[in-house]
Amino acid sequence: MFALAGCGTKCKWLIPFAAASGKGLALPVDRKNPLPLISEFARRRKIDFFLNPLPKDSRILEIGSGSGWVGEYLRANGWKYYVGLDLQSSPGVDVTGDIKNWRELGLEPESFDVIVAFEVMEHVDCFVECLALLKPGGVVLATSPVPHMDWLLRLLECCGLNQKRTSPHDHLLYFADVEGFTERRIFVKAGLSQWGIFSKAPEQVSAGIEHRSAALIAAT
Repeated sequence: MFALAGCGTKCKWLIPFAAASGKGLALPVDRKNPLPLISEFARRRKIDFFLNPLPKDSRILEIGSGSGWVGEYLRANGWKYYVGLDLQSSPGVDVTGDIKNWRELGLEPESFDVIVAFEVMEHVDCFVECLALLKPGGVVLATSPVPHMDWLLRLLECCGLNQKRTSPHDHLLYFADVEGFTERRIFVKAGLSQWGIFSKAPEQVSAGIEHRSAALIAAT
């Protein structure tokens, strides 16, 4: 079973970053287009919380990779098996297209240990597709606004404190309502953002993208 151990332009600078593990890692930073304060803080926290614990041999798919920072960070710090997918082609994208059409894009079922979906599910609910693409025992690492607080995030965007959304949040959902995974670990950050780790059971096999698991555990 797999388990966790222990913008718009490609980033052009790498600076030392002291991770929670105490190791100095390279963090992508675009000094010509600096992130708003809250977005910069959130990015550093995502690196510590989600990315740094991943085994270096993980096969990783990122959905919504257009900004490029996740792939650049992973590749710069020793993760070799990374695929970035986005609707539009850019330096951070390896596969261009809609995750809903993953078969047509040449992706293989049950071929990834980890799927990263930061600030994606509010644009497209693709948990079913993630289940189909995950190996048994794999995990989805996702972040998304708390639906009833999205209005405040929009206000922070207007004040220049948070990165502006690239498209409407038409698919806001509560992570606690997500089905199909044997384990869901959900954390609410600052009352505004949901951070989730969704695990597929080691023996769970996706029979097409309509597969649903009957076994769910309460979110923590």
